[in-house]
Amino acid sequence: MGAAEATVHWSEEHKSKLIVGGLILAVALAAGFGGWYYLNQQDQKASIQLNQAVRTMDAQLRPAGTPADPDFPSFTSAKERTTEAHKQFQAIADQYPHTRTAEFARYFLGLTSSQLGDNAAAERDLKTVASAHNEDLAALAKLALAAVYRDTNRTKDAIELYNQLMAKPTRSVGKATAQMELAETYVSTQQPAEAKRIYEQMQKENPASELAQFATQKLQALK
Repeated sequence: MGAAEATVHWSEEHKSKLIVGGLILAVALAAGFGGWYYLNQQDQKASIQLNQAVRTMDAQLRPAGTPADPDFPSFTSAKERTTEAHKQFQAIADQYPHTRTAEFARYFLGLTSSQLGDNAAAERDLKTVASAHNEDLAALAKLALAAVYRDTNRTKDAIELYNQLMAKPTRSVGKATAQMELAETYVSTQQPAEAKRIYEQMQKENPASELAQFATQKLQALK
């Protein structure tokens, strides 16, 4: 969620690269500026709504039968909260489809679909985001997609994604994160020798670190 919160205030200018001459150039630049201004305004609106949707995911849960406080949004169950957040992310993706913020909304759509048990929708949205130009967001989508594959017994697909993330780490998903998830996948699928290989690799690559200690503890648990 920390990485997700950091993306909520994203903004970036769009510049036209059209190269034409004379009056055509002036007209093209005017049109380009108009398009940039429109997209920028749309993205700002989408960003505000994304912030609200992320806050919904973190809203408090109240005991059943407890009246809701209109000043502090809350829900009676995690499913109710996730369902509402999912609706909000879907609205952003539908209303602002051509903005960068919509990509983040689709990422959260994938996460919430997975949480609601709709693995087909989760796979569809996360696959879309996994091919995004924003490599940090794409990496997060691949990590979430690998979890969907792992939970639906598509171990080979999950392992492939974890290996991709290990080969090309990003600021959002470091190599160690992918290694830990891959090792856990091997453990859950009764492949202790492969898990041991990953943990030993972590020890070698991160000597005298907390990661090395973590790997040592996992190796001891495999015995």
